[in-house]
Amino acid sequence: MSSESDAAQGAARATGRAVSQVRRMSGEMYGATLDGGRAVVVKRVGDPGALRAEVAGLRWLAEAGAVPVPAVHGGEHGWLVLDRVGPGRASADGAERFGRALAALHREGAPAFGAPPPGGPVEAFIGRAPMRNVPGDAWPRWYAEQRVLPYLRRAVDARTLSTAEGAVVERVCARMPELAGPAEPPARLHGDLWSGNVLWDAEGSAWLIDPAAHGGHRETDLAMLALFGAPHLDRILGAYEEVTPLAAGRRERVPLHQLFPLLVHTVLYGRGYAEETLAAARALDGRHPA
Repeated sequence: MSSESDAAQGAARATGRAVSQVRRMSGEMYGATLDGGRAVVVKRVGDPGALRAEVAGLRWLAEAGAVPVPAVHGGEHGWLVLDRVGPGRASADGAERFGRALAALHREGAPAFGAPPPGGPVEAFIGRAPMRNVPGDAWPRWYAEQRVLPYLRRAVDARTLSTAEGAVVERVCARMPELAGPAEPPARLHGDLWSGNVLWDAEGSAWLIDPAAHGGHRETDLAMLALFGAPHLDRILGAYEEVTPLAAGRRERVPLHQLFPLLVHTVLYGRGYAEETLAAARALDGRHPA
């Protein structure tokens, strides 16, 4: 495990500033204060591809000028150095600002479904799990082939899901075109937008961290916000739809967009998430065409 002195050296290299104070926040993440008082977060990212993906993703999201993203000072030698977001809590007004800004971020678009951020690798990550960014034209087929099925195979191979249970998810993938709703252009996604990757500052405004950024379907980010419970979610979604209305049937499609993250959690954490995956898949499998 890295030490405070390693983190201080990483921060100094990235910023060109001396470090006056550093402390461990959790695991391989540190808070550091630079000479002059600027506060930064220093995170150890051992895999070079993961580091490259995170830096590219943060810069691609920031480029949109929509949802605030901490400034990236450096991403080299295994260390990611970012401005620190001051602690705060979500507010109703901040949630509405976030909803409108998220709609603007998605509207910036991407070259294709699965397109990585400029400079980002094909072999990327969602959290600590691998995620391939291989571009495709039609979202239903791309989502099935590049997101859902690879993790389904891993779950079945590990016997976390049985072959019979996996067949339910396979049937949903075969029906993906009829379940996916109207076609949409690729959106610029955060890609791992659960509530822990949204920080709220002292003014109640939302900031994005830890992206798995790529071109995707905008409802995927919204479904991720719902998966583990974002604060003021109704206000976020209401404000989002003021800017960019969603196609009819969005609520019924939430389990579809949650299949991938649920399968990732199934592979990483086991049978509890397998049950949630199956519940989502069975609900979709039992749905009749509109």
